[in-house]
This record gives sequence, structure tokens and C-alpha cells, in this order.
Amino acid sequence: MDYIPEDHNKPDKKHTELMGKVISLKDLVNYADGTVASRMIINHKTGNITLFSFDENEGLSEHTAPFDAVVTILDGECEVWVAGQTSLMKEGETIIFPANVPHALSAITKFKMSLTMIRE
Repeated sequence: MDYIPEDHNKPDKKHTELMGKVISLKDLVNYADGTVASRMIINHKTGNITLFSFDENEGLSEHTAPFDAVVTILDGECEVWVAGQTSLMKEGETIIFPANVPHALSAITKFKMSLTMIRE
């Protein structure tokens, strides 16, 4: 499935209520049957943090991004591809997708991830 956010330039309206509080990232986005769900928790010109949940067998098709992206698995397991190399990932593991390098991911089980993108 190709995930196309409705408007990646708009933060979640509730993000300000998270400021200054201890939170569990994986609890901030719920699973949705047969789809990918997301919640942006920080959005600035210099970068953003978005949480995603993927139902089993869902994923993001191969694409590139103009900036490095840091992905941390918060729950479950997935398979990632970076420049043709495949890796399995599970809760607690992190990968950096380099700018302008093709990458994709697919759920092995339901999984949640945090995506941090810092713009130059």
C-alpha cells in the first residue's frame, strides 16, 4: 500500500497537549484494520516526528526522500529494504534511511514505528 498523508505540513492538533509530559510513543497511534495510520507529533520547518501503525501485510512502497530519515520500531516486526539490501527489524531497533536512496518497508506482524526527519 502506498501511504500518502493527508497533509504532512499540518501537525496533529493535539500535539501541544503532549509538551512537557512523559509519554509512551507506541501508545499515541492505534492499529487500524487493513491500513496504515499515522500521527504527527512534531512538525517544524527544520524537521518532524511522525508515528505510524501498520496492519499485518501493509507497508510503504519503494520511494526516496530528500533528507535522512531515522526509523525506530516501537512494536512488532517489519522488513525494510535500503538500496536493495533487506533487513528484518523488531521493537527497539533503529535504522537510518539515507537521503535520496530508495527504501521501502513491509509489516511482518502488525507494527508501529517512529519516523524522524531532519531537514537541512
